[in-house]
Amino acid sequence: MSTASVARLESLLRAEKLDRATFSALDRKPDDLVETGLVSLDELLSGGFARGHLSEIVGPRSSGRTSLLASVLAAATARGEVVVLIDPCDRFDPVSGAAAGLDLSSLLWVRERGRELSRDLSQTVKRALKAVGLVLDAGGFGVMALDLTDLPERAIRQIPMTTWMRVSRLLEDSQTVGLLLGSEPIARSAEGQTVVLQSSPIAGRWSGTHDRNRLLQGLECQARVIRARRPRDEFVTLRSEFPTPETQESEVRR
Repeated sequence: MSTASVARLESLLRAEKLDRATFSALDRKPDDLVETGLVSLDELLSGGFARGHLSEIVGPRSSGRTSLLASVLAAATARGEVVVLIDPCDRFDPVSGAAAGLDLSSLLWVRERGRELSRDLSQTVKRALKAVGLVLDAGGFGVMALDLTDLPERAIRQIPMTTWMRVSRLLEDSQTVGLLLGSEPIARSAEGQTVVLQSSPIAGRWSGTHDRNRLLQGLECQARVIRARRPRDEFVTLRSEFPTPETQESEVRR
């Protein structure tokens, strides 16, 4: 192919904004990546989640999805960014989020209140997706997370792929990281990453010597990263720490 033909092809790709999916993943700048707050996972992600793209955190119940999300949101607010969590099942615990380092004053929490997660799940999903569109249209958020983990898989699978394409288009050219939480991969964009979590054989770490006086100190899980063009089979172990009454008292004294 001649040089002129190559130049014309590249210009056509850029005109349709297809060059991002073709070239930019190979030349990502550190500013285009958002650290998760977990060094081992950041290394696996080659720096963190990509801005302007839709990524996913998936895994079964008690695999560490919410802990990882709290870490990502906390790292973003520590950088001075504002974040948003769209929580259709009202499952986020702000106390645990604050204990993980999340600045709640920099969090917009959009949740269902006064409604039962009941028969018409399609309306719950529809309201959540409408909130995603409004938030991304407004702009200015470092991270936008949509938590679908407590919705039945059948309700999630009914969401047309064009919806996720529209969300990816809204994220394009922005400084926002889009994150989906679910039990299985849903809708990663071309340059987004999927972090797959699974429980460690010894998932919980406890203090105390008896069942009646034990306290949960943290969780361990394993994570691997799926990428569109560069799959990796490597696993890393993630550890989340929960504050104990002693550490909370120490923080108060300081």
